[in-house]
Amino acid sequence: MASALVRRARGSPAAAAALWAASRGFASVGSDIVSAAPGVSLQKARSWDEGVATKFSTTPLKDIFHGKKVVIFGLPGAYTGVCSQSHVPSYKNSIDKLKAKGIDSVICVAVNDPYVLNGWAEKLQAKDAIEFYGDLDGSFHKSLDLEIDLSAALLGRRSHRWSAFVDDGKIKALNVETAPSEFKVSGAEVILDQI
Repeated sequence: MASALVRRARGSPAAAAALWAASRGFASVGSDIVSAAPGVSLQKARSWDEGVATKFSTTPLKDIFHGKKVVIFGLPGAYTGVCSQSHVPSYKNSIDKLKAKGIDSVICVAVNDPYVLNGWAEKLQAKDAIEFYGDLDGSFHKSLDLEIDLSAALLGRRSHRWSAFVDDGKIKALNVETAPSEFKVSGAEVILDQI
């Protein structure tokens, strides 16, 4: 059914992805991202020593989204091809344009631990522009029905490739790729036009 909806969408790739997303029933435009994932917290990327110093603290979603304009994007995992070569760089290279549109923070979230994400963010030289958060147990993505089984690629349960513009917790735009290897609708260029 979802693929039929995508084929029927004759507009932009973003319109096709929106139709596909709507057919799956997960968090959608207009819904509250915090309410969609009740009780979920994320782990800010950090070194092991920073983790110890903060007593392995987590960040509740309300602290990330309430009262703020946020662009958030999810991806299958740190150190993977499209994620490293295209997805993160699209946001890193567009940070000034996003800030000029009033965005308070740009967030990358993946089903990884915060230490792996920290090392990856440093390697990509993106930590100053983008906030990286781990969804260690995948509960955030599962709550939003953005989880995908990538066991065939030896990754296990991960995140779909997606992006969203969230204003004070409300999802204003949501883009989900039809396959984790695609990079058509979840990049910074698309979300910039939706803000």
